[in-house]
Amino acid sequence: MIDWQKIKTVLLDMDGTLLDLNFDNYFWQEYVPMQLARQQRLDIDEAKRRLMSHYKAVEGTLEWYCVDYWTETLNLDIAILKEEIAHLIAVHPHVTDFLEALRKTNKRLILVTNAHRKSLALKMRHTQLDDHFDMIVCAHDFGIPKEDGVFWERLQEIEHFDPRFTLLIDDNYSVLRSARHYGIAHVLAVHKPDTQKIGMTSDEFQMISGFKELIPTI
Repeated sequence: MIDWQKIKTVLLDMDGTLLDLNFDNYFWQEYVPMQLARQQRLDIDEAKRRLMSHYKAVEGTLEWYCVDYWTETLNLDIAILKEEIAHLIAVHPHVTDFLEALRKTNKRLILVTNAHRKSLALKMRHTQLDDHFDMIVCAHDFGIPKEDGVFWERLQEIEHFDPRFTLLIDDNYSVLRSARHYGIAHVLAVHKPDTQKIGMTSDEFQMISGFKELIPTI
């Protein structure tokens, strides 16, 4: 699947790639609507309807991923609410084994995430994955989401990676398209970002069912 001899830099997404997207899906689709319904004395279905409409309006933008934006917009302390269900944060199977295998090579290992720094800190605190990376890059530091090609230009300014010898693994097709358009030669999609939902399929991207299948090839 991957000729590791041709890879010098490995870029890895966090939510849905290294971590089970079930936490985020439950949080935004169920937990936040419950809190909004309680706060505004709404029917839960009406709260969901309003939220889904708002989500759709900012999907793919940095606001969609921004804890502070949603805290101000919804008048709910999103960071505190995430702490309340932090027990749902989970690392996908064999991720740690994969990261440890990569650390034994001379490849650069970089986490690239759209997650807000507050969410990132919470998840690293619960998973301890940060020790495996040479660098952690948050899109909020650039003010640009990974869906925007300018993100990769900004990343290039601080990392100086060669796109021809770079691999990106991500569960977001828009991000994969953006990276590929920038020139990143090797991209892989994730078949099942959320373990509680049906896996995704794609004719556009090569997919991995899990990190276990990559470990023997490193």
